[in-house]
Amino acid sequence: MKLGCISFGGPVAQISLMHEELVERRRWISERRFLHALNYCMMLPGPEAQQLATYIGWLLHGVRGGILAGVLFILPSLFVLLGLTWVYLVFGGVPLVAGIFYGIKPAVTAIVLFAAYRIGRRALKNALLWAVAAGAFAAIFVFNVPFPYIIAGAGLAGYLAGRFRPALFSSANQHGAPGAGHSQALIDDHTAPPEHARFRLAHALSFAAAGAALWIAMMALLYGRYGWDGALTQMGWFFTKVALLTFGGAYAVLPYVHQGAVEHYQWLSTGQMMDGLALGETTPGPLIMVVTYVGFVGAWTKQVFGPDALALAGLAGGLVATWFTFLPSFLFILVGAPLVEATRHALKFTAPLSAITAAVVGVILNLALFFAYNVFWPQGYAAGLDVFPVLVSIAAFLALARFNAGVIPVLAACAILGILHALII
Repeated sequence: MKLGCISFGGPVAQISLMHEELVERRRWISERRFLHALNYCMMLPGPEAQQLATYIGWLLHGVRGGILAGVLFILPSLFVLLGLTWVYLVFGGVPLVAGIFYGIKPAVTAIVLFAAYRIGRRALKNALLWAVAAGAFAAIFVFNVPFPYIIAGAGLAGYLAGRFRPALFSSANQHGAPGAGHSQALIDDHTAPPEHARFRLAHALSFAAAGAALWIAMMALLYGRYGWDGALTQMGWFFTKVALLTFGGAYAVLPYVHQGAVEHYQWLSTGQMMDGLALGETTPGPLIMVVTYVGFVGAWTKQVFGPDALALAGLAGGLVATWFTFLPSFLFILVGAPLVEATRHALKFTAPLSAITAAVVGVILNLALFFAYNVFWPQGYAAGLDVFPVLVSIAAFLALARFNAGVIPVLAACAILGILHALII
């Protein structure tokens, strides 16, 4: 709960906080066991920091520990985002608030572009991976190929390359962290796995069945009440797919969320999507919590409970999006952790994931360019370039890439610039 309240700055910062608290200070788990858990979570779709919290809770105290740790890690950001989204929808038209978002939107463009740069610098290690990234960019930018097909194609390319050219993936990812020379931890390097952490097929099947039952029960409730074409039912189905496609972190799935929520379902506009990303960046917890905002705005926009119950509709949409996004994350740990740990170094698993990460770079770059177009030419090319957001984006990117500034200070500075612009203009 404490980490959920203070974990600003994205997954890297959240994992660093978790390392400092659990490895260095409390000594609940050793350095190697922490990295062992992190490597597994990096292989999974979903928010790696939240899954790492679930994993460690599970390793220490079984199913109850895993569920408690995972839920409390996201609970603060859930409440904060629900409240902020309501404020945004009710007061977003006030000139001062509009000025804040006018300054934040170009900063979001720079943040997404910087994410592509940062992930690409780490992931594109050879010509094959560069080609996969370029192919993914062309597929979505030129041909508008749906995100799941891009991920599937990249995974297949990685599998084939790993089988016939294994030398391309010989260097394993390293997750360095400080903390050598500590005293013995509660779960130490040589501590035998607890009894509940040993793989048993019956346990895995029971957890999978329980998760499927929870998913089916909620979908059946939504389907029975609103039909398959109802907004909340479609949100349940859509965010289930989101949960299964978030390889590479939250920035990897944002293009898919945008493609579905904005272009296909039209739950919100591109501008609202960018505002939601800004809110997600400035609140604690995993960035993927932006799905809560998307669900809230989508249910509000579609007036699922009628025009007189917009706030209640938004609350329902936010909770539905959060439920279906995070349910698989818990199942991946409870079902797969005992088994997949044993195969985490196998090339047939790591090579497809490396190719998927490379494809994600191209997809994120496309998202950054799409945001840039909507921010720099808000009325289209014919209306001309809006110079102010261009300058703000350049300054924000330089602050992130050249001066290693934090995301929150950059957003705060850009928000102030937006306020000043609104007051002067």
